[in-house]
Amino acid sequence: MTESSVGKADSARLQSPAKLKKGTMRIVPLGGLGEVGRNMTVFELDGKLLIVDCGVLFPEEHQPGVDLILPDFSYIKDRLDDVVGLVLTHGHEDHIGAVPYLLRLREDIPLYGSKLTLAFVEAKLAEHRIKAVTNIVVEGEIAQIGNFECEFVAVNHSIPDALAVFIRTEAGTVLHTGDFKMDQLPLDGRITDLRHFARLGEEGVDLFLPDSTNAEVPGFTMHEREIGPVLEAKFARARRRIIVASFSSHVHRVQQVLDAAALHGRKVAFIGRSMVRNMGIAERLGYLDVPQGVLVDLKQIDQLPDHKVVLMSTGSQGEPMAALSRMANGEHKVQINPGDTVILASSLIPGNENSVFRVINGLMRLGAEVIHKGMAKVHVSGHASAGELLYCYNILRPKNVLPVHGETRHLIANGRLAAQSGVPEENVLLAEDGSVIDLVGGVAQLVGQVECGYVYVDGSKVGTITDDDLKDRVTLGEEGFISVITVINRTTGTIISGPDIHARGVAEEDSVFNEIKPKIAAAIVEAVANNPNHSTYQLQQITRRVIGSWVSRKLRRRPMIVPVVLEA
Repeated sequence: MTESSVGKADSARLQSPAKLKKGTMRIVPLGGLGEVGRNMTVFELDGKLLIVDCGVLFPEEHQPGVDLILPDFSYIKDRLDDVVGLVLTHGHEDHIGAVPYLLRLREDIPLYGSKLTLAFVEAKLAEHRIKAVTNIVVEGEIAQIGNFECEFVAVNHSIPDALAVFIRTEAGTVLHTGDFKMDQLPLDGRITDLRHFARLGEEGVDLFLPDSTNAEVPGFTMHEREIGPVLEAKFARARRRIIVASFSSHVHRVQQVLDAAALHGRKVAFIGRSMVRNMGIAERLGYLDVPQGVLVDLKQIDQLPDHKVVLMSTGSQGEPMAALSRMANGEHKVQINPGDTVILASSLIPGNENSVFRVINGLMRLGAEVIHKGMAKVHVSGHASAGELLYCYNILRPKNVLPVHGETRHLIANGRLAAQSGVPEENVLLAEDGSVIDLVGGVAQLVGQVECGYVYVDGSKVGTITDDDLKDRVTLGEEGFISVITVINRTTGTIISGPDIHARGVAEEDSVFNEIKPKIAAAIVEAVANNPNHSTYQLQQITRRVIGSWVSRKLRRRPMIVPVVLEA
């Protein structure tokens, strides 16, 4: 890819798109471009909207107190009645986690997805007391959703029942892969249907939206089957309890853990509400085969000898409130003991590295042996590597390509693969969240940008926490807090009390501020003398500037400063 093509999104960033013409399809990604998570794409044609996926992004360390990050629904919030359906490609949180928050705005949006995907969604919606309108679809099925004809294609991923969606309209055709890879030896025997891809390629793909997560990785992604023998070997060597951490929706990995436990005469207990819920659903629907007598309730674990126990836990990404993190901190009812074996059976999501390493350090400090992907084949990715993506480009021969699902580096790498396979560089669109792409007559163009920010979930609050609030939280955590209280007599222009300075988290005694108090007092008295009509807000700002400059110069800190000026 050339520098000019890489910068295409920049040229359109500040432009609002023109009114959509009849017969033209508009594509607006509201999440998943420039990040791994929050996947959501809106397709518009002749006044009707089709949404593909609606997921969450998990917060990073610079977003303290945030539980989840949602796509920005503001682009469609005033047009929810125009939404004809929401297609869900698979059941991972970064593709379905925001569905309850969208359905709070309009509960009867029809949902389309595979049996397992919709079962996971319905369980999630039940917690929000939402009853959805669901439509189960299977590979090969064609569903008319408003003025969009959607054909579903089987794809292999790290969760069963994943689907790609091929969208036919009068404006053109679009293939959205969702998350996928080309494991030729999948545990459930369900491969990515390349014959179906080939038929769609013969029909013609005007715009291809491929998964980009592993586009930088050369070759092909490992087979899931290669993990089973590694787990069995680790189980054979372990002498005390084994704790395996994975995503709560990774049915294949849980199956391998159950099989390894059965082979070595161990019992398995699930830890974490989402793990218990999802595996219960998977077993009930036949996606998880639980060996007879292997699964036990967590309450029974204390009655078993350590060498007979396996705990299947959430928290592989270092999430602060997940079970594994609380074990590492000694805050969980399951205590880590010397000699326990902990297996992190997952890949690191970009941005989670520090959190995961912190958990690993905590576990090892407690005496556990920790095994992760960096030292043993205990996990394989669910995403197609560069070799697999090239196969797709050569099979499909798309006219235009819009890489999705990945950080900027992943999108650029995927775009380069498309160009190497023969897609003209000018037809490779490198976009970002909020970019607007119009498709008509086999031509796709970036035509503008819409507002598309982060929406934070903080406890029961949705969208009320701003980036400025998060900056304040980071400042409080890293730099501390200083309050300055001064009482003035407005009539005489004199200070009655103060300035009283109190600091928290600044690692200094309050006495250190004695040096700056006279300067604050002098600045306030001078300001009132020069202008008796100064408001208390203006006097507070003067206080902030004086002490802020002094603290920065003297203490080399930038704490949060809260000045208070009272009149008596």
